[in-house]
Amino acid sequence: MEFPDKLLDGYRVFMTERFPQARKRYQVLASDGQKPETMVIACCDSRAAPEDIFNVEPGEIFVMRNIANQVPPFQPDNHHHATSAALEYAVQALQVKHIVVLGHGQCGGIKSALDLQSKPLSSDDFIGRWMNLIAPAAQTVAANNFMTDGERETALERISIRYSIANLLSFPWLAKRHQQGLLTLHGAWFDILSGELWVMNSTTGDFARVDFPDRADQPNETFV
Repeated sequence: MEFPDKLLDGYRVFMTERFPQARKRYQVLASDGQKPETMVIACCDSRAAPEDIFNVEPGEIFVMRNIANQVPPFQPDNHHHATSAALEYAVQALQVKHIVVLGHGQCGGIKSALDLQSKPLSSDDFIGRWMNLIAPAAQTVAANNFMTDGERETALERISIRYSIANLLSFPWLAKRHQQGLLTLHGAWFDILSGELWVMNSTTGDFARVDFPDRADQPNETFV
């Protein structure tokens, strides 16, 4: 099977236009290593790439992506833990100063968690077991008949961010740096349709839309 033409075309543009302009930056990153101050835990969804949303350069953010931007609780055992391994490296080796859990609208993982009658994509049901991390919240939100399907999805997308942040603090070495004021935790939610970014208040857990001066005429809404 041949390598995808779309990717080769993109690489050609990268090498002829982008890389020459950033050559010195890549040389420094290659010789000095990466020193990002922020880790972003995001969803695998192709429509919500953190590098695009935050308009960052290579080396500026350390990104971990998985289904529905979940963080499992601290659980050292003989199983493989990709998210926990990435956290360990970001916190212990890179000593990042910020961790952002970035959720997004129209998340397929969240939608599957809300569909209590959905059938697994395979007999292994990796997605189902992964989304069990937020099963209690999913069951409660799914049972709310006063909300529309879209409202339920948005609610659980944001609740799951709070779950992930709570689970981050179950990692003892992460919690220690947080308590020392060396590491801050953040929640954010990206609306694919409008491009809006909503940031979580660390005290109340509410989400407020990020507004700029040219949008001052629009109310700074909050969403629980």
